[in-house]
Amino acid sequence: MCLGVPMQVVSVGDDSAIAEIDGVRREASLLMLSEPVAVGEYVLVHAGFAIARIDADEAEETLRLMREAFDSVDLA
Repeated sequence: MCLGVPMQVVSVGDDSAIAEIDGVRREASLLMLSEPVAVGEYVLVHAGFAIARIDADEAEETLRLMREAFDSVDLA
Protein backbone atom coordinates (compact mmCIF):
# COMPACT_ATOMS: atom_id res chain seq x y z
CA MET A 1 0.00 0.00 0.00
CA CYS A 2 1.26 3.46 -0.86
CA LEU A 3 0.60 6.29 1.53
CA GLY A 4 1.02 10.03 1.07
CA VAL A 5 1.24 12.01 4.30
CA PRO A 6 0.15 15.64 4.68
CA MET A 7 3.05 17.65 6.10
CA GLN A 8 3.56 21.34 6.80
CA VAL A 9 6.46 23.09 5.06
CA VAL A 10 8.91 24.59 7.57
CA SER A 11 11.67 25.65 5.14
CA VAL A 12 12.15 25.83 1.39
CA GLY A 13 15.33 25.43 -0.63
CA ASP A 14 15.94 25.45 -4.38
CA ASP A 15 14.40 22.08 -5.27
CA SER A 16 13.42 20.72 -1.87
CA ALA A 17 11.66 21.58 1.36
CA ILE A 18 11.75 20.44 4.94
CA ALA A 19 8.26 19.40 6.00
CA GLU A 20 7.04 18.42 9.46
CA ILE A 21 4.20 16.57 11.10
CA ASP A 22 3.93 15.59 14.76
CA GLY A 23 7.54 16.65 15.39
CA VAL A 24 8.92 14.49 12.57
CA ARG A 25 10.82 16.39 9.88
CA ARG A 26 11.58 15.06 6.43
CA GLU A 27 13.19 16.47 3.33
CA ALA A 28 10.86 16.41 0.33
CA SER A 29 11.78 17.08 -3.27
CA LEU A 30 9.66 19.77 -4.90
CA LEU A 31 10.44 18.67 -8.46
CA MET A 32 6.98 17.16 -9.01
CA LEU A 33 5.12 20.38 -8.17
CA SER A 34 4.29 22.87 -10.90
CA GLU A 35 4.06 25.88 -8.57
CA PRO A 36 6.30 27.03 -5.71
CA VAL A 37 5.36 26.36 -2.09
CA ALA A 38 5.82 28.64 0.89
CA VAL A 39 6.62 28.06 4.54
CA GLY A 40 3.41 27.21 6.41
CA GLU A 41 1.67 25.53 3.47
CA TYR A 42 0.82 21.84 3.45
CA VAL A 43 2.05 19.31 0.91
CA LEU A 44 1.27 15.66 0.42
CA VAL A 45 4.58 13.76 0.78
CA HIS A 46 5.14 10.31 -0.70
CA ALA A 47 8.48 8.51 -1.07
CA GLY A 48 10.47 11.69 -0.49
CA PHE A 49 8.52 13.80 -2.98
CA ALA A 50 5.94 16.51 -2.42
CA ILE A 51 3.32 15.28 -4.89
CA ALA A 52 0.61 17.91 -4.29
CA ARG A 53 -0.19 21.07 -2.37
CA ILE A 54 -3.24 20.77 -0.14
CA ASP A 55 -5.10 23.31 1.95
CA ALA A 56 -4.86 23.30 5.74
CA ASP A 57 -8.43 22.05 6.29
CA GLU A 58 -7.91 19.06 4.00
CA ALA A 59 -4.55 18.29 5.64
CA GLU A 60 -6.01 18.39 9.16
CA GLU A 61 -8.99 16.20 8.21
CA THR A 62 -6.73 13.67 6.48
CA LEU A 63 -4.40 13.57 9.50
CA ARG A 64 -7.37 13.11 11.85
CA LEU A 65 -8.60 10.16 9.79
CA MET A 66 -5.12 8.63 9.58
CA ARG A 67 -4.61 8.92 13.34
CA GLU A 68 -8.02 7.35 13.94
CA ALA A 69 -7.22 4.45 11.61
CA PHE A 70 -3.76 3.86 13.07
CA ASP A 71 -5.02 4.04 16.65
CA SER A 72 -7.30 1.09 15.91
CA VAL A 73 -4.43 -1.12 14.64
CA ASP A 74 -3.22 -3.79 17.05
CA LEU A 75 0.58 -3.98 16.59
CA ALA A 76 1.06 -6.86 19.04
